Amino acid sequence: MALQRSAEEDFVQLIADDERWRQVAAAAAPVVHEDVISVRRGIPGSKEYVGLDGFRALWLDWLAPWAEYRTAIEEAIDCGEHVLLLQRSAGRMRGSKGQVALSPGVVWTVRAGNVARFEVYADRVDALKAVGLAQ
Repeated sequence: MALQRSAEEDFVQLIADDERWRQVAAAAAPVVHEDVISVRRGIPGSKEYVGLDGFRALWLDWLAPWAEYRTAIEEAIDCGEHVLLLQRSAGRMRGSKGQVALSPGVVWTVRAGNVARFEVYADRVDALKAVGLAQ
């Protein structure tokens, strides 16, 4: 079964649902290193997660306080072994009616044709620095 995902899909539902996660993991497995490292930069208490299960754990940890969370890519920049995604994200925290808007940068590192590292930067400037596009 092919995985269908809209740019406006709620990540809280996508990541938390076990069956949908199995679909995501199955689709990603052929293009992701088994020991892919995932990390959120600029977040207190951030740690590295390993493997696709670690990728999911990173998202589950991040999404825990959110009632809903959506993200979309504004721009993708080829940086050699890295791909920088400038994104816009928005969501609503549990117990809140107000929306929170974020503009993260995400760096995907590709080695031997597969994703080896996934790094989310809360501040786009830090993501730009990480790939050598800002000082």
